[in-house]
Amino acid sequence: MKHILAASAAGTLLLMAAACSNNSWHVEGTVAGATDKPMLVQASENGHWYTLDTIVPGRGGKFSYAHPAMGRPDVYRLTLDGRSIYFPVDSIETVTVEANDSTFDTSYTIAGSDAAASMMEVDRLIREAGASALTDAQLKRKLAEMMLADPSGIVAYYIISKRVNGEMLFNPAVRSDNRVIGAVANAYSEKRPSDPRTSMLKTLYLANRAMINPASVAPADTIQATELAYFDIALTNEKGQKLTLSDAVKRNKVVVLSFTAYTAEGSPAYNALLAEAYRAYHGQGMEIYQVALDDDEFQWKKSAKNLPWITVYHPATIGAELLRSYNVQGLPTTFVIANGTITDRVTNPKTITATVGRHM
Repeated sequence: MKHILAASAAGTLLLMAAACSNNSWHVEGTVAGATDKPMLVQASENGHWYTLDTIVPGRGGKFSYAHPAMGRPDVYRLTLDGRSIYFPVDSIETVTVEANDSTFDTSYTIAGSDAAASMMEVDRLIREAGASALTDAQLKRKLAEMMLADPSGIVAYYIISKRVNGEMLFNPAVRSDNRVIGAVANAYSEKRPSDPRTSMLKTLYLANRAMINPASVAPADTIQATELAYFDIALTNEKGQKLTLSDAVKRNKVVVLSFTAYTAEGSPAYNALLAEAYRAYHGQGMEIYQVALDDDEFQWKKSAKNLPWITVYHPATIGAELLRSYNVQGLPTTFVIANGTITDRVTNPKTITATVGRHM
């Protein structure tokens, strides 16, 4: 009886292993010179990378890893000594990576799918362009062609989310770039409505379209204007209460969205300009939703309790996805949301009062 139970249990384990293997994606290959060096397999959630597992290449740098399929295409990466190789997974395919420890993230090959080959090409083109990638019209045209060839694919999303020196390669605040983002957003909306990236792409497109030209509605746009034209924010104030941007928008005609750091040198002067607008229009339905990015939370609380408007804290531990969504490249950064839509990105804080006044 014991032998029968043991055999039955062993058979069950084999079936479970087979089922897991049949419903998993794999990444394997060789990293020459990396024998016995820990390598991370990482995934991303809302722009925050986290580690799925640590693998250690064996003799000759050979490695193999399997993970249950997520049910949708996604981007993963292998990280060795702080350097990363990015690769796509569509379903349950096997991706092969060949690299060398000394040139890990600058000279490698990825194979296993068309998307893998495309993603490798994207990163190669960007590396070759170097610091000029952001202004290289030929590169941008080539990448746009790759996206529009398969706008609902994972590579299109990867290119849109790509950054060079901290700046978005395809800047949603630039009309031509935002048109490409809109095409990808439309494709995702039509073919991947339940994909969590779809909402992000649509909001990124709509919010920045409003900033570029709030009065325009391009005939080719198929995303409905009723979509929320800003990224919601849910952070806590100095009292520990969670306050959302969407609630402020619902309750007010105009909301000034402010990203700042209270400990920055120009903060007092900037807040004085916000206070001027607040005194002039708060009684008429204007509110300020201010996101503080200070390193010292205690000092922020001391300052925040003296301000009459909504102040919330953005800790560094939650990552920079929110800042990427709003294309915040410096502080302070200010937006005006009127009647539920971002209408202005205020580049000169001295014009905040006048900008708000136009919407009252």
